[in-house]
Amino acid sequence: MTTFTITPDTPFSLAAAAAFGFGPNTGRPQQEAGEMRLAFVTDDLDGQAAVHLTQRDDGTIDGAVTGEADPAAVRQQVCRVLSLDHPGTGWLAVGQRDPVIGELQAAHPGLRPVLFHSPYEAAAWSIISARRRRSQAAVIRTRLAQAAGRSFVVGGEPVDAFPTPQQLLAVEEFRGLEPARIARLHAVARAALDGALGPARLAALDPAEALAELQRLPGIGPTYATLILLRATGVTDVLTFQEPMLASYAARFYGTGPEPLTPEQIEAIAAKWRPFRTWAAVLIRVAGDRRWGAVTTGPVPARR
Repeated sequence: MTTFTITPDTPFSLAAAAAFGFGPNTGRPQQEAGEMRLAFVTDDLDGQAAVHLTQRDDGTIDGAVTGEADPAAVRQQVCRVLSLDHPGTGWLAVGQRDPVIGELQAAHPGLRPVLFHSPYEAAAWSIISARRRRSQAAVIRTRLAQAAGRSFVVGGEPVDAFPTPQQLLAVEEFRGLEPARIARLHAVARAALDGALGPARLAALDPAEALAELQRLPGIGPTYATLILLRATGVTDVLTFQEPMLASYAARFYGTGPEPLTPEQIEAIAAKWRPFRTWAAVLIRVAGDRRWGAVTTGPVPARR
């Protein structure tokens, strides 16, 4: 076991990250306050790693790595997953420019978006979860990770990592995954091995180009393509439009009236959010879901 530390440049709450509640719960079991257990396919796609994260009183994050992966690479991936790969000072400045965002930041201190482990895992989740209840999809994903991936004991608790692309390509049949869905998972695995799902590569593309590429994967439409781009690559300034809950919540928080905001209204308000429009939209979604108890829906097409 090897260790690393992460020192956030602004207040950060690991407890808030553990309770984020977006995407599959698989790989993020019920967490204790100030503690996370993660297991994931490493960015080099060659294997899996597990990490036990804890937070000190001074805010420092300690990570204990299990597995053979390079600790420095694991640390970098964890930073992306926790959105700690971007300076937080600019994010706090958004709250100073926009009082609504500032109030939400104060109400949810230390919260940053928590991402899928990688675009590869986000794309695989998209295939598994399509036209299924999230709870049912999470069970299937867990069983697939246990059968074809790798299981770890992290901080005294079992945690299962998803199969690598090569391991996924070896799965020919699996209970709960019909042949067409397995074929789509194989297409995701091949795209990952070809380098098409690299997080840095996708983040560097124009959003429209990235979305178009992702939608060339069988079974990935506009909704899931946007999920992969926004919730797995670490982009901070891609803005969603026509997303029902964002438009509705923003209207409530900004007091514009009972009707959801139009894309033009969202774009005008979001001018103050640059270069963290993605983070601001996520914060509004999280705050709105917790205040009004809405069911989370998937994102829709995005643009810069």
